[in-house]
Amino acid sequence: MGVFERYLSLWVGLCIGAGVLLGNWLPEQFAVIAALEWAHVNLVVAVLIWVMIYPMMVQIDFTALKHVREKPKGLALTLVVNWLIKPFTMAALGWLFFKVFFAALVDPQSANEYIAGMILLGVAPCTAMVFVWSQLTKGDPNYTLVQVSVNDIIMIFAFAPIAAFLLGVNDISVPWQTLVLSVLLYVLLPLVAGALTRRQLQKHHSGERLQAFLATSKPWSVVGLLATVILLFGFQAETILLQPQTILLIAIPLLIQTYGIFAIAYGAAKAMKLPHNIAAPACMISTSNFFELAVAVAISLFGLHSGAALAMVVGVLVEVPVMLSLVWFANRTRHWFA
Repeated sequence: MGVFERYLSLWVGLCIGAGVLLGNWLPEQFAVIAALEWAHVNLVVAVLIWVMIYPMMVQIDFTALKHVREKPKGLALTLVVNWLIKPFTMAALGWLFFKVFFAALVDPQSANEYIAGMILLGVAPCTAMVFVWSQLTKGDPNYTLVQVSVNDIIMIFAFAPIAAFLLGVNDISVPWQTLVLSVLLYVLLPLVAGALTRRQLQKHHSGERLQAFLATSKPWSVVGLLATVILLFGFQAETILLQPQTILLIAIPLLIQTYGIFAIAYGAAKAMKLPHNIAAPACMISTSNFFELAVAVAISLFGLHSGAALAMVVGVLVEVPVMLSLVWFANRTRHWFA
């Protein structure tokens, strides 16, 4: 892991502090940025999201899909957890905590927005950092590539219907046009752009050009993430200072969801007698989230000042240390597997 990835939680924490300070110091400037919208999409945030997502999509090699039939049990495990379990447990935990346990601590509208943010996180499986988690657990890199490629294809078609269904079940109004536009803008177009860029860079079988491009663009992805964090917390600075406990309230169900999903996937992998280099990446991709996409959709649907957008950034804050703890656990329990 590079210095950016290794200390990502620290950078996110510093950017949270910077965003809150700047939001209170320069509220008029943040209001101007918030007003730069077209079709419910904030143009500044859209650019930053693309800066985050595009380099990740260039990493994905869709020629790996020809290996999809190899080691099918691990792929089946990930797909079941990602699309049939994880979104629904996230929605259930959001409802349980913000409609029952924390009902007296948050107003109904904010509760709905926090639940919405959690749902969007739950429906977006990881496409980038999972390569890091796989490498740290000595996972099969080719298998991880197949996993990510298949999940990205499914995400194009499954993200919007599942998100709309779960938001509707929780009585949260969803404009379908905005949801579909978000999928096109932040999933389909970056995937196509990444695939075309990768193909161009690999012409004449030159892997050096691709690796040089990825090395150059990767830091920009993190810069885009951190700049988005500053903006989100700057937009919500007043709310955060008045209600600092909100961060903790959102983090609690997110932590339970993350560790719970890993336990389900890891236990199933052991029961299925998967080798560790397949089980570990399968569980990591099931556990982590594509928070860049979730941030973009949350802002498009609910706005920059919404509780849904705040839930996204809390997800970023807790994900890296939690995933590193799961990497440690997976490595310590390698002997459980063949």
